[in-house]
Amino acid sequence: MKEIGIETEFITLGQLLKMTDTISSGGMAKWFLEEHEVYVNGELENRRGRKLRPEDIVNIPEVGEIQIVTAEGMDFDAD
Repeated sequence: MKEIGIETEFITLGQLLKMTDTISSGGMAKWFLEEHEVYVNGELENRRGRKLRPEDIVNIPEVGEIQIVTAEGMDFDAD
């Protein structure tokens, strides 16, 4: 499972899709979520504005599982 560290209270699902290079621009988020299944904490999600907080797990079948963590809790030396 890949970890994405955030320095803010939350990020949106659309931001996560862009951060993971699943989409190339924020404008593609709505289209992507209409055409692909994305799960947040095991539930199907289609709102690009869905707030993701540390400990949330996002499953994008074409990409993999991603856990949101706080940036200070990440090990930046790991590959």
